[in-house]
Amino acid sequence: MTWLSRNMLTLLLATLLGGTAAAPLYAQAPPPAPPPQDDMPPPRPWNSLDPAQRDVLAPLRDSWDSMPPRKQAHMLHRAERWVTLPPDRRQEIRERISRWQQMTPAEREQARENMRKFHELSPQQREQLHDTFRRFQQLPPEQREKLIREWHALPPAERLHWEERHRRDRPPPGSPVHP
Repeated sequence: MTWLSRNMLTLLLATLLGGTAAAPLYAQAPPPAPPPQDDMPPPRPWNSLDPAQRDVLAPLRDSWDSMPPRKQAHMLHRAERWVTLPPDRRQEIRERISRWQQMTPAEREQARENMRKFHELSPQQREQLHDTFRRFQQLPPEQREKLIREWHALPPAERLHWEERHRRDRPPPGSPVHP
């Protein structure tokens, strides 16, 4: 296993097994850039939205009128995109949102930090991490659960030093990654 592969595996294990549901989040494309500051959109009261927009944005109804106009414009843009998505993709997004809402504030912050670290990787490293994650997902559920239990059983200090202890090109117990 190369140095890069070991680093990728370490990042993968920290991301996947660190107690967060961040893994699916990194696969999302980054949100579009906000409009320039001098291009401030006008506020859009809830009642001014058409029925289709209100339907898609229904979860935001109570907070819509107090939202900054820029946030409203962003959400309207996302709603337009939403209606073009196939039903299976919409369901996948709903599930991600549900998982995010169930996370504690600490888990959400850890997910954000993992995302920042992921974006600091080179494109080659990100692709390698994606490949490793896909292989992990292909493991039978029992083997994935065993690997997760073993990882969580390690004290935090041992998790941090996992790579150093496994320099002999050994993957962690139950790992699908091979040199």
